[in-house]
Order: sequence, then structure tokens, then C-alpha cells
Amino acid sequence: MTSAATSVLNISSYLFVALPDAPALRDLLHARAIAADLKGTILIAEEGINLFLAGPAESVRGFVTELKQDPRFATLEPKESWSDHQPFRKMLVKVKGEIIRMNMPTIRPSAGRAAAVTPETLHRWLTAGHDDEGRPVVTLDTRNAFEVDQGTFDNAIDWRIDKFTEFPEAMRAHKSELEGKTVVSFCTGGIRCEKAAILMAQEGVENVYQLEGGILKYFELTDGAHYHGGCFVFDERRVLGAELSIVPLIPETSEEQPASQPD
Repeated sequence: MTSAATSVLNISSYLFVALPDAPALRDLLHARAIAADLKGTILIAEEGINLFLAGPAESVRGFVTELKQDPRFATLEPKESWSDHQPFRKMLVKVKGEIIRMNMPTIRPSAGRAAAVTPETLHRWLTAGHDDEGRPVVTLDTRNAFEVDQGTFDNAIDWRIDKFTEFPEAMRAHKSELEGKTVVSFCTGGIRCEKAAILMAQEGVENVYQLEGGILKYFELTDGAHYHGGCFVFDERRVLGAELSIVPLIPETSEEQPASQPD
């Protein structure tokens, strides 16, 4: 439900899918977004698409509906939130080498997704203190340190990385700490923790999952228990709380915040 004070629909979504026609797709989607008076960022690579859009609800949902008519995007499931202003300044559509840079060419989610756990299941596991087989559950934050400082799951593992390309080395240095546990990797919306979970599985970490839909989907589908603070988002809203509304930015890290998308 919206009001005049929350009239702008914000969506984020990603999908790992082979896109050999990325340059042509960039031009098509840019034209559609401009025609619909949308603002935000769409990243396209041969490995998939990552989008952040905002505008009138009818326009945003219409854009998604048209995009999903392409069979490659039929399974897109955008996460929605509302704001009282447009959080983006312009509409950008870019072709990149990766939709989230990890510098690990062997990690190809479009060839097979990582095992995933739903927000409701993670909530239940954290409440119980173990998974359905009795193993202890740990949450692993795959985000940058300044994002973690705004909020994270209680007792989450945080390797204080400054960019996602540092995750593989950090994981290898701490791999032994994950033995005998069920590991749930998480991030803002799912894209980083999906690559992270695939890497960990390839490197021999057992019982590893990604959190389906990330923190924002956890906020949407649960009461937010077992999480403290907010979730940093890469637009002018900055930080969202468990009700997906804007909460204050923690000032100690405010000078470190980037204005675009995560590295």
C-alpha cells in the first residue's frame, strides 16, 4: 500500500543468464527506460543482468513485464520498496565484463546456481540455533566493510573486505573456520552471495548456501529478527531498515560511502 508520501516505486533484481547480445540489449533497454521516464542503473554482461530502477509504479512494473516477455528474463523477481522521492539522478545502462566483479572466470552462475535457502528457513534456523540436521548455522557477510558497519546479522562472519574481488583470498585464508557448520552467505540482494556460495562449494566448503534474495528479501518476508541495524543500498536513500523504509546513516562511516554500485 502506498500514499502520496511514498509514491516512487524502487526495484532491484538480477539474473545470471547468457547474454551474448549485451551491446544491442543495452540500447534497447535504455530506450525503453527513457520512454517510461525511469531512472536508475542497469548493468548488462555476457553473464547476466543487474538492475536498479525507480519511478511511478505503473511505469516500473510495465518495464519489468515487457522485459520478462524475453524468455531469458522470465524468472526475474524484483524486490520492491517505496520512497517519497526519486533516489536516482539519471538513467544509465552499461555493458560490463561482469554484473558483479569477482575476477574469477570459472565462477559462472548461468551454468548452475548455488544452493539457496529462503529467508523464512534462515529465520527458523537462526531461531533454533541450528539447521534441520542439527548443524550449527553461521551467516557470512560477503559485502564491503562499510556496508557491514550499517547493519548485519547477529554474530555474522565479517572478513572486513573493501571490495568483492577480495572475497576469494579472504575465504581461502579463513576456510578452516567454516568446517562442520552450515554456512549461509548473504549480501544486499543476492548477487554477491550467489557467486560467493559457488566459489566456496568449488573450494570444498560443505553445506554452503546463499540467502535467496539477500537482506532485502529477508526484510520483506520476515520480521527482521536476528538482524541488527539497516541495509546499505546504492542510491540516495542510503540505508533501509527492516520495514524497507529509510533509516539514518551511521555517521562514522558516512565519508566512505560510494554513490553507485558495489565493487
